[in-house]
Amino acid sequence: MSRRLAASSAALGLVLGLTLVGAGRAEPSRRPKYGGTLRVEIGAIVNSLDPAAAAANQVEAAAKEKIGALLYERRNADGTFAGTAGSGPFRIAEWEPGKHLALAANTGFVGGRPFVDSVEIQMGRAARDRVLDLELDKADLVEIPPEEARGAAERGIRVSTSQPDELVAVAFVAGRPAADDARVREALARSLDRPAMVNFILQRGGDPAGGLLPQWSSGTAFLFSTAADVPGAEELVSQIGHPPQIVLGYDSGDSLEQSLAERIVVNARDAGIRLTGQGSSEGPSGPASCDARLVRLRMPSPHPRAALVNVMGAIGPLIGLQLAPPAEGASAQQIYEVERGVVDSYRVIPLVWLPQVSGVGARVRDWKAPAADEGWPLADVWLEQESP
Repeated sequence: MSRRLAASSAALGLVLGLTLVGAGRAEPSRRPKYGGTLRVEIGAIVNSLDPAAAAANQVEAAAKEKIGALLYERRNADGTFAGTAGSGPFRIAEWEPGKHLALAANTGFVGGRPFVDSVEIQMGRAARDRVLDLELDKADLVEIPPEEARGAAERGIRVSTSQPDELVAVAFVAGRPAADDARVREALARSLDRPAMVNFILQRGGDPAGGLLPQWSSGTAFLFSTAADVPGAEELVSQIGHPPQIVLGYDSGDSLEQSLAERIVVNARDAGIRLTGQGSSEGPSGPASCDARLVRLRMPSPHPRAALVNVMGAIGPLIGLQLAPPAEGASAQQIYEVERGVVDSYRVIPLVWLPQVSGVGARVRDWKAPAADEGWPLADVWLEQESP
């Protein structure tokens, strides 16, 4: 177990007398301690902790997954949870839907008792307020939007960034006339300037996405182009003659989605594509009038086949995907070929990869950025307590 390894490492540090930190610096090592309340603030509003209950939006869905990883014994390869609520490292102590969740350490957890006694999670906190509370020592762990990570680090905040594991993409809705012509879909894909989205909207807090899997997972992402090809898009538009009007739906409560949608509109118009954005608060599916939608898909596994199967399962019903997922035991080449088939249909257009970014307080020890199949590793951290 990771926290047992952490404890062993700390004990070894006591024997050696010093723990190296950074380059050429050292500080007295610390033994992990039990106790304390970890204060967490998130932007999502979670209305139900039942994994079977549909989330109101993609932000809530992501938060439910993180909380679920704290409550359930383990997570299956398909992203579902095993066990009952409270069989994980924590159990529910208090619950105010949409506002506040208090968790208590599960002393009988099979993986070992968490170091902290409890976790307090405040929901619906604006990004600016979360960062301010961290600076004022009113919070120990806060979510930071990827596009604000650079600014937070420049302010001296301890920022933790995971591998990019959340895909933002445009998905064309099956059955909509504007999505029927493959040339329309390809023209939009060619018109998009993904590197500019990363550099200016995300402030370099992510990666351009040309495929459905990140480079660190598949090793083949470099084979999918992320460069804009405006002349190619214009040529396709000229072949169509009178391209249809495309309505792109996005979550109006998500500032990042809104910024990306606005950039897509500009790129499309530069190539002669008639596209407008339409914000909605109707959840992940958005209004029925949309021809395409922005979707956010978090990887449930670092393994490329499992991740691709999940992506195809999540967007298949929306885009009318007919390709079969890679078989069990598929080779890297076979996984790439399936991925290539989906991307070349242009029914889903990858845009950017986002990491999970956290602001971590000064008293939090042994924090490690979560992997793609992990939630918050709160069972492994401990809190540096003030001396009496």
